[in-house]
Amino acid sequence: MKEGLLALGYENPNEMLEQFMTYKALLLEWNEKINLTTITDDHGIVYKHFLDSLTCLQAPVDFNGKKVLDLGTGAGFPGVPLKIAMPELDVTLMDSLNKRIQYLTEVCRVLDFKHVTCLHARAEEAARQTDHREKYDIVVSRAVANMSTLSEYCLPFVKTGGYFIAQKTNEAFEEIKAAERAIKILGGASPEIIPTSVPGTDFEHNLVVIRKVKSTPALYPRKAGTPAKKPIV
Repeated sequence: MKEGLLALGYENPNEMLEQFMTYKALLLEWNEKINLTTITDDHGIVYKHFLDSLTCLQAPVDFNGKKVLDLGTGAGFPGVPLKIAMPELDVTLMDSLNKRIQYLTEVCRVLDFKHVTCLHARAEEAARQTDHREKYDIVVSRAVANMSTLSEYCLPFVKTGGYFIAQKTNEAFEEIKAAERAIKILGGASPEIIPTSVPGTDFEHNLVVIRKVKSTPALYPRKAGTPAKKPIV
């Protein structure tokens, strides 16, 4: 983990390293009670979860001091690693499963995070609330939904001039291309694809970076379940 942090440009990662190890211990403890991850070996957690989450910072986007939403955060990826790496971020961790939010609340308590909100909500419902709609500088997601569906979940939360960053596999080019009309309808510019790699591994993927250039029409997101069943085409 330390070697990976150094490779990513963190010159004094010791305090950060301690927080990551505490986070790992909590992840493994809670994973015995609720389903958080199938990756439970040290190598996998460090490279496929922690360091992979930090590759979001390779996007050509200024994260400093920004208000960030991690949508569909699951076990806290990428939001918790981003908060550890950049403590000044104002982070909201949103997930539709309350057990995961209970776990993340404990993680944030133990790590003594400030300016972090753990929110139990569905994206389709939260995006219609004035406290959340177009209120975030950056929305990040590692969710597995197709890009059209994921854009409908995420772009309504992004303020005009902000960014939506999705972590996608290298096989997702056709999926991204197919989502361009949906992205435009939802207020996004044409996506920029940034190849990334995790230090110390051959694990590569893409960041899909979408700038929000206009407000999302009031129609979106559609009611719960519709974006997944009937993606915009």
